Amino acid sequence: MRFLNKSAAMAVVLAGMASLAMPGAAQTSRDGIEGRVDRLEREMRAVQRKVFPGGAGQTVEPQITAPDRSGPAPGIPASGVVSDLTARVSALESQQSALTGQIEQNQYRLRQLEEAFTAYKRSTDARLKALEDGASTVGGNAPVTGIGTAPTTTPRPTTPRPTTPPPTTTAPVPTAPVAGIERPSTGDAAEDTYTYGFRLWQAKQYDKAIVELRSVVQKYPKHRRASYAQNLLGRALLDQNKPALAATAFFENYQKMPNGERAPDSLYYLAQALVKMKKPASEVCKVYDELTQVYGDRLSEAMKMDVATGRSASKCR
Repeated sequence: MRFLNKSAAMAVVLAGMASLAMPGAAQTSRDGIEGRVDRLEREMRAVQRKVFPGGAGQTVEPQITAPDRSGPAPGIPASGVVSDLTARVSALESQQSALTGQIEQNQYRLRQLEEAFTAYKRSTDARLKALEDGASTVGGNAPVTGIGTAPTTTPRPTTPRPTTPPPTTTAPVPTAPVAGIERPSTGDAAEDTYTYGFRLWQAKQYDKAIVELRSVVQKYPKHRRASYAQNLLGRALLDQNKPALAATAFFENYQKMPNGERAPDSLYYLAQALVKMKKPASEVCKVYDELTQVYGDRLSEAMKMDVATGRSASKCR
C-alpha cells in the first residue's frame, strides 16, 4: 500500500509538472504570479496527503480540481509580442532622437570652427601687418627697402644712372676663386652656388659670401636653397655688425618665402638683429610671438631652447 501511495504521489508530481510545461497552462497577464503560486501550493498539499495519509494533513483542502483553461483562444497572439514590438519601436524612436541630437551638435561645432577660423585669420593678418609696420622702421633713420610694400617716397628709377652702381635686382657677378675654398660642380647650379657661399661664410669671407648667396636668391628664387641662401645672407650681414641690413634680409625671407625651410630661422635671427639695434623689447617679443605661433610645430628642440632664452633675456611675457 505504501508503494502504491508513493507511485500515486509521483504520478501527481509528474502530472503537475506536465501541466506547468503544457502550452495551454501558460496563463495570461490576468492570472498573475500570485494565481500560479496558489495553484502550486494546493498541488503540494495534495501530494502531502498521498505521501502521509492520516497524518497532519487530514484537514487540508480537497483534491485539486482541473486547472482553469479559460485562456485566450488558440491563434490569438500573446501580449508579449505586442510588448516586444512596442519596445522595439521605442528603441528606434530613441535612436532617431539621439541621431538628431548628434547632427545638431555637429552643426553647432562646425559653426564654431568657422567662426574660430575667421577670427584666427583676422588676428593673423593683423599680426603680419603689425610686423611689417615694425620692420619698416628698422635701422632708425636709415631707409629700409624690400619690406612690405614698395616705398612711395623714394621710387626706384627705371634705369640706373651711369655714375651709380647697378640696382640690387641685377644678378651679382660670381666672385673670383678663393684660395683653399673649392667651388663644387655637381650640375645643380643653385646647389653649387649656395654650397660655395656657405663655405665662404664659414671662412669669414663675408663680402664674397654675400655676393654668392644673393646670386642664389635672385637667379633661383624657386629653388629650395633660396630660403637657405637668404637666411645665410642675413647672418653674414649680422656677422659684419650690420644689424639693420641683416634685419631686412631676415624679414624678406619670412615675407617672400614663408614656407621655406629657413623661414623660422630668419624670424629668430630677426629678433637677434633687433636686439643688436637696441630696439624696444616689445618689438623683439612680437617677433618671438610670431615665430612660436606660426612655426611652433616645426621648431627643433635646440631652436625652442634658443627662443626661450631670448624671450627671457628680453623679459617677454
